[in-house]
Amino acid sequence: MLFLDELPEFSRAACEALRQPLEEGEVTVTRAMTSVRFPARFALVFAAADPCPCGHPGDSRFACRCSPFDLHRYASRLSGPLLDRIDLYVQAERLSADELTSAAGAEPTAPVRARVLAARALQRSRQGAENGRLASADAAGQCQVRPAARRTLMTAVDRLGLSARGFHRALRVARTIADLAGSDRVEDEHVREALGLRHLPIVGDREAQLT
Repeated sequence: MLFLDELPEFSRAACEALRQPLEEGEVTVTRAMTSVRFPARFALVFAAADPCPCGHPGDSRFACRCSPFDLHRYASRLSGPLLDRIDLYVQAERLSADELTSAAGAEPTAPVRARVLAARALQRSRQGAENGRLASADAAGQCQVRPAARRTLMTAVDRLGLSARGFHRALRVARTIADLAGSDRVEDEHVREALGLRHLPIVGDREAQLT
């Protein structure tokens, strides 16, 4: 597992070096006239990033202090091809004092873990591997998509500018959401949820939710 806090503060070269292992599960090291490939399959489970250097855009209580140049330089450290290799994006809003101090109930870990293990076992029995490890060529065959869900995906390609990689990643995420819901087929709501999790607030609203 890999945890990256304040991802845009890493050098661009370090971020770009993640592209090959994220895509292929291997890393190539080239020295002099020799290239060697090493296994590097990991789960990028956490890559935190503020929406701007000061962290306050859109905040009703604190004004953003960043100039347009600061915003551009900050966002440009994360390339589109790198972001395209990340499946899920979650925007965390600032918590109020009441929310920080309240003892709000949350679902215990045990039932969540049981659902995840059941979904992983289902995927391995269906196709021999977890959805995230499916090759793009196999994803379409294994992800049985309803007509309405397929239309939503096609609309996302045209209107949201999904790349081929983004399309297949959204399809695999939708299949996983369907598995967790106990659905044999990928329904429209599963696709819409998967697309909603590809929102990239740090680079603007080019992947806004479908209407």
